[in-house]
Amino acid sequence: MNYKNLEELIAVIAKLRAPDGCPWDREQTHQTLRPNMIEEAYEAVDAIDENDMPHLREELGDVLLQVLLHSQIASERNDFDIEDVAKELKDKLIHRHPHVFGNTNVKDANEVKDNWDKLKAEEKTERKSAMDGISRSMAALMSAQKISKRAVKQGFEWPDEASLYECLYSEIEEFKQAETEKDKVHMEEEFGDILFAAVNLARWNKIDAEQALLKANKKFEKRFRKMEELATKPLTEYTLEEYDILWRQAKKELRG
Repeated sequence: MNYKNLEELIAVIAKLRAPDGCPWDREQTHQTLRPNMIEEAYEAVDAIDENDMPHLREELGDVLLQVLLHSQIASERNDFDIEDVAKELKDKLIHRHPHVFGNTNVKDANEVKDNWDKLKAEEKTERKSAMDGISRSMAALMSAQKISKRAVKQGFEWPDEASLYECLYSEIEEFKQAETEKDKVHMEEEFGDILFAAVNLARWNKIDAEQALLKANKKFEKRFRKMEELATKPLTEYTLEEYDILWRQAKKELRG
């Protein structure tokens, strides 16, 4: 397999960072590029959701650009280079797939995942808590899901779905009480508990809470745009009753 374009791309990145390269690229650091890494990853996910392969190819290139830029910056500081990144990933994949590269036998994908987690735990001996290693930069719903799953693996689980509903309703009541007391700090805490309980309800039903909320966001945005199309006057002039009628009309047209 020929990796000519990849090798040339690595050389292009090095040239951009060279003394006679691009002033903007030369100014970048791991810290200044941080938001770009997040943004490009989300744009790649958007392309996946749209099932748009040309767009996905482009966005994967942008993600790769971030990887190469960070690797080049690290190389200039003698921390590591792209070859080190590739070797570490290669070694990790081989070690965590003994059913492919070794003699381990597995029955299904679930057993593969169990083996992966076991091998990962053996590698990460510095981790003492089940909560160690969870990214602090992860989206809140994704983080809540991971925290919950980690806890469940340690046996911390609700006995049934009914108890989860009781927990959710209880947190709502506690939020109402904090609202009555006009205690903003307590309200924020209890609202967080509501969201965490809702995430656990999603997990119980094998629903990805992050994806569910993203879809809800898109659905609301689509309906609101339809309302703007259907409106016969500025939306700010609509009464609550008129808004409700317009919302129902938009919902009906989108379904039709």
